[in-house]
Amino acid sequence: MATRKHFEGIAAEAFIADTDRWALDKLKRIPLLPQVIQKFYELGLDRWFYCYNMSMSVRCGPTQYKTLYDIMRESAAVLDMPEPELYLTSNPFPNAWTSGVERPYITLRSSIVDTLTDEELFHLIGHELGHIKAKHVLYKSVGAVLFPLLEMIGRRTFGLGDVATIGLILAYEEWSRQAEITADRAGLLVSQSLDISVDANIALTAGPTRLRGEQSREAFMEQARAYQDTSIMDELGKVLIFLSKTGTYSHPMPVHRTQQLERWVLSGAFERIMAGDYEREPEAVSA
Repeated sequence: MATRKHFEGIAAEAFIADTDRWALDKLKRIPLLPQVIQKFYELGLDRWFYCYNMSMSVRCGPTQYKTLYDIMRESAAVLDMPEPELYLTSNPFPNAWTSGVERPYITLRSSIVDTLTDEELFHLIGHELGHIKAKHVLYKSVGAVLFPLLEMIGRRTFGLGDVATIGLILAYEEWSRQAEITADRAGLLVSQSLDISVDANIALTAGPTRLRGEQSREAFMEQARAYQDTSIMDELGKVLIFLSKTGTYSHPMPVHRTQQLERWVLSGAFERIMAGDYEREPEAVSA
């Protein structure tokens, strides 16, 4: 494994996307959100998710899938954050996710481990750690059960919350998309190579294939740039398609996200962090 720089005291604000901040602020302004979060805790859903995940997955550690555990430990050290629990579960569809508001954990599907190289797994696990460090987990967890919770609240209010419900769903979906851009930046800070992060996104977009040797990083980036270079009507169409399809994907718009990651690098922000110029946690500054 490559030697990685560790960003001592780095604050999440160093890599949180401006669009993430804007969308989360808009989400928090929806009047219905506090009721949804309260119901989430009242029902004990965070504990239920944790118990269910433990019942269906194998926890990684020094003597259990040590390679994955070591990647997670090193990734957490790079971002200077506590280590979450790490789990591996059997599933033929590649994916990974982070949950656990009070006890954070990352779950990897077996197929995603088979799809990515060890170096690309640094990007993936760094991406998931980014959700934890940026404090996305509460809203991601609530979003996983958003529709049932809104239905329960809607019945109690006799449908009076319908307008707020629609506003909450739209605001949540927009924030969820922007949160992935932030998490991708964390993945890049851990992989410390745009090429590796792009290759990871290609593999995640195309899925497992015996033809992986034929993939082209340059062609994928040309595709990403073409996706961004569209007319106003095409932009409107992309928004409408995203809103109608986003519920079926936990990590939406990988081509768009890859282009955003390249733009972040071209802005010079990534190199500044690599050089040690980044926002630090208050306690790190005082120390």
